[in-house]
Amino acid sequence: MPRNETATTIELAKYVDGWAPDPVETTDVIAQERITQLARTLDFDETRFVDGIVPILGHWTAFQDWPATSELGLDGHPAKGDFYPPIPDRRRMFAGSTVKTYEPLRVDLPTVRRSSVESVTPKRGGTGEMLFVVVRHEFEQAGQLCRTEQQQIVYRSDTDGPTRTFERATTQVDPSPDSLWRTTCSASPPTLFRYSALTANAHRIHYDAPYATEVEGYPGLVVHGPLLATLMADLAGKAWGDSRVGEFTFRLKRPLFAQDLFVVEGVSAEDGQSASLSVKSAVATAATATVVRR
Repeated sequence: MPRNETATTIELAKYVDGWAPDPVETTDVIAQERITQLARTLDFDETRFVDGIVPILGHWTAFQDWPATSELGLDGHPAKGDFYPPIPDRRRMFAGSTVKTYEPLRVDLPTVRRSSVESVTPKRGGTGEMLFVVVRHEFEQAGQLCRTEQQQIVYRSDTDGPTRTFERATTQVDPSPDSLWRTTCSASPPTLFRYSALTANAHRIHYDAPYATEVEGYPGLVVHGPLLATLMADLAGKAWGDSRVGEFTFRLKRPLFAQDLFVVEGVSAEDGQSASLSVKSAVATAATATVVRR
């Protein structure tokens, strides 16, 4: 008989029983300089980003966590943090996010971010036990709520690399015939390094090839999930204008690796008020997203 997959039968649940970290409030400025650097890192047209509006995922360039290097774990992530669950041999993966804009978020203005853990859910999947943590962020400027984000983070508790094997995407896939928004891409190691630096992401799978392949078991440097999300969001921003992107939800399904070939594409709904986006390679769909117009 299949095991009951309730939290009480999942080993990871005992480590987070009663874990309820306090909310955290921080203040920062989402600098125009960082938005420009993001555009240059991903080869976007930087002239689009001169209207003072922070694009739907542009706040990822601010509110950065920079602990001392001695406080990083083996994988490069901080060993301790406000919302890191207390599980042994912790491995962290970004699963997806929902970002909503209520009022334009503007560059170079003091921005308050209020963060809290919204839910903690132990689960068992085909590759073992996982812990899903949803962290909610609220961004305010001048006392007005401008944007929210609900991040879904998956944690594993193991010291081994991936339990799946991954195929490299070495041939270019053609865009779908019905996609109106499309661009072909490949992320180089310098792109991954620069994106890591820009977003203060010290995870070694993105820039340390020996670690990624020999310790984590990947076939190469891993493309950041948020980088793939930013590529999808940019298609909508170009089509509608960044100030008109009201809600963006993405899910990460499968990793891509440095120099893999892939296409980022989008299909708009008939009414033009929403669209579906994806990142696809000749191997599989790496990420999907939906976007809604303000």
